[in-house]
Amino acid sequence: MNKKRFVTFFIPVLAILLGLIVGAIIMIISGYDPIVGYTQLWEGIFGDPYVIGETVRQITPYILSGLAVAFAFKTGLFNIGVEGQLIVGWFAAVWVGLSFELPAVIHIPLAVLAAGIAGSLWAFIPGILKARLGVNEVVVTIMLNYVALHVTNALIRGIAGKDTTDRIAETASLRIPFFEEITMYSRMHGGIFIAIIAVIIIYFILQKTKLGYELKSVGFNQDASKYAGMNVSRNIVISMVISGFLAGLAGAMEGLGTFEYAATKTGTTGIGFDGIAVAVLGANHPIGVVFGAILFGGLKYGSLNMPNPPAQIPSEMITVIIAIIIFFVASGYLFQWLYEKFSKKKGVK
Repeated sequence: MNKKRFVTFFIPVLAILLGLIVGAIIMIISGYDPIVGYTQLWEGIFGDPYVIGETVRQITPYILSGLAVAFAFKTGLFNIGVEGQLIVGWFAAVWVGLSFELPAVIHIPLAVLAAGIAGSLWAFIPGILKARLGVNEVVVTIMLNYVALHVTNALIRGIAGKDTTDRIAETASLRIPFFEEITMYSRMHGGIFIAIIAVIIIYFILQKTKLGYELKSVGFNQDASKYAGMNVSRNIVISMVISGFLAGLAGAMEGLGTFEYAATKTGTTGIGFDGIAVAVLGANHPIGVVFGAILFGGLKYGSLNMPNPPAQIPSEMITVIIAIIIFFVASGYLFQWLYEKFSKKKGVK
């Protein structure tokens, strides 16, 4: 393992350890027992087959939302609109799941594909504005999150005539009876396979294809890429569309797996925004995103067990710990950058 890869691996691990240590100190100061708290956190993640299944269910959309953020960032774009793309993907998946009577072998792929396309179309808007007019994608994607929220709310009320749709057809569901049996009827579903396949495909695109090379090149230096003959505008749009497709798939995990219906929302789901943290923890690498999602999803779901006796620690404490971990990760990369810059200057002298 070379020095760069070692540092990339070491920083998140060190950040996690420091985050847990600082979290323990905060618990002590707040009058809680960190050993009991972390024990219940562990039991909330791995305590029995049911919580393991629910933890995997929680991790599944995080892999895809984190992958969406990481892919865009790898190509020089900040897709803060994963949340909105997820919401429209969720709606599209449920609509297909309700509107057609098809065999499962056709119905599931069609619903999943519809979610991805919906997310892609939503991401195409900031992509084309960025490519053609130079409009900042951060501002546009943030605004589109709320447009997606209210547009889908209106569509749900218009189609269902109420605030909640009917359940999707069995042929469109991602539920797997075998998973239900081995996890005491948790909501774990087959979407985890879709998430892992997406990770493999994105890794292959970025590392092994001409498209991936061009996308990363444009992200690294647009002027140099243009000078080399690459179509910068096209690559920006392609990057956003692929990122949006992944976000739409994350929505399908919720619409076809976890809930199996769509309902009006008073606010965003948070999964898309959490994907930013997952991408940071995973160093914006497809494989790293999986580990970031496992950590983030595990802490999120396991924290639900912390308010129970004997720990009785507020679940918000985990939010603080996650924030500290992300802070240490970000600081670690800053220190790495400063160290490398200082080393280069010293070498020049």
